[in-house]
Amino acid sequence: MTGYGADDHPHGADRLCEAADRVYSRAVRRGRVPRADAEPVPCLLELALLHPDPDDMDWLVPTAPQEVMTRLLREVHDEVSASQRRVGAAVAAVERYAGLAPSVVAGAAGEGTAIRVLDGLSRIQAAMDEATEACTKEVLTVQPGGIRPEHELTEGLHRALALRGRGVRMRDLYTHVARHGQGLLNYLELMGGSVQARTLDEVIDRLILFDRTVAFIPANADRTLALELRHPALVEYLVTVFERLWRLAIPLTAPLPDTGIEGISHREQSIAALLAEGHQDAVIAERLGISVRTCRAHIARLSETLGAASRTQLGVRIAQVGLDGPASVAPLTLPDQGSRTVR
Repeated sequence: MTGYGADDHPHGADRLCEAADRVYSRAVRRGRVPRADAEPVPCLLELALLHPDPDDMDWLVPTAPQEVMTRLLREVHDEVSASQRRVGAAVAAVERYAGLAPSVVAGAAGEGTAIRVLDGLSRIQAAMDEATEACTKEVLTVQPGGIRPEHELTEGLHRALALRGRGVRMRDLYTHVARHGQGLLNYLELMGGSVQARTLDEVIDRLILFDRTVAFIPANADRTLALELRHPALVEYLVTVFERLWRLAIPLTAPLPDTGIEGISHREQSIAALLAEGHQDAVIAERLGISVRTCRAHIARLSETLGAASRTQLGVRIAQVGLDGPASVAPLTLPDQGSRTVR
């Protein structure tokens, strides 16, 4: 491999160079390729797409395509998760430093400040109404939790109608569970094409962005405190987080993709991935926007489908069929289930 290196192949496994694509495709079709064939494309070894055949070191065997896909999707998932953690760290830092300087707190109520703490639901509502009236182009929102209560949708309807009347475009992100709420479907039908909605397994905490200039986020668990952010760097960062989540999300009008595993729903696949990370039932339920009781019912069905007699055995089964990460695309066989396959 002398004379070749990463500088000659500046790409990842998701965008192989033409030469690497030919060699890897040949390896997948034939099951292996001579080591000499891979010398001009060291990127395949560096990216772990090829590795030595333990039975004959002069040959290289390919990493399974489904494993490559799982790795790529996990990287995307990790990138989004890292962005979510950075948002949380940024908010924590803001709260900490704001508490160190009394002069900053004293001036926080002034107009035009970069960060303003809103204490109480009435002040939060007033600030939201003010931002709504000033908005002229776009509103981006993230709505965590499950099915949105009718009263929440009704309370926000007057603001949404006012925005629609001024030609403001709106994009909303929800968890997949929100798809089952008739109130949300009625709201979107009423708003027509002025609102686009997409869903994910999980979203970050509540976020509302007006015209990419002002953002509102919760500042405590019961949402009686909020932060109004006008600092350009913070707002731009939150917009970036939203846009990355939006690209990963599925339009509300489109069906959720099939898991490819007979008897396992999309939600059970999401629960399996969180179980594999070691989360307890209550945490999984909160992150997916469902009740603990519903979560446990899904876990019971998942155990039955995978033939697991205990929670420990369920973890093993989840790993065996590849449910411990993003869904793979190639067929797998469920353990001890004979002809049942994962497509």
